[in-house]
Amino acid sequence: MRNGPDAGAGARSARWHRAGVVAFLRDQLRRQICTGQGRCPWPVTLIVDSQSVKAAETVSKATRGFDAGKKINGRKRHIAVDTLGLPVMITVTPADTTDRDAARELLWRLRVMQPQITQIWADSAYAGQLTTWSDDFLKMTLKTVSRPRGAKGFVVLPRRWKVERTLGWIMKSRRNVRDYERLPQHSEAHLTWALITLMTRRLTRKGPQPRWSRKSPA
Repeated sequence: MRNGPDAGAGARSARWHRAGVVAFLRDQLRRQICTGQGRCPWPVTLIVDSQSVKAAETVSKATRGFDAGKKINGRKRHIAVDTLGLPVMITVTPADTTDRDAARELLWRLRVMQPQITQIWADSAYAGQLTTWSDDFLKMTLKTVSRPRGAKGFVVLPRRWKVERTLGWIMKSRRNVRDYERLPQHSEAHLTWALITLMTRRLTRKGPQPRWSRKSPA
């Protein structure tokens, strides 16, 4: 167990996460950024994706798994962002959880908490029965964006690049390169705090100041 100030901060973050404080801060900051850019504060279209990361020794066997595709033993982060790449919801599961299975829980929570959402963009891992289920039971249109045939290496894909950029923002915080949290809920709170920090910096950022000023005529 962790001792000292970090342990106290982690406990407070867990309590705030359970009480919905962290999600409230996330949503308020996202809405403020959207309205500042002349956009609707309530997202209608989202992009979803997942990211597998290695787990530290502090992560229990019950909450970790092996992602055979990525060859990673750890946890998987499932994130939904708006069209600006700002976070709407984050869930954490063992890495062996398929994207389709995790998406059912994620989309169901989005339908309950964000009833105005009508369209979801994702990669081909979310295709299949999930598309029909989402349309029939949640009244949400799930569309997939596939890689071009014959493409090698990194390719910028329409719409999907926005959520991939957000995952890159998360990884800029060095602690997020690996999952150290004992519980998945603690990981969700920690990831959300990282994006809250990013949004507050964006809101408080000031434009470049000119080094000279034009004198007004006498």
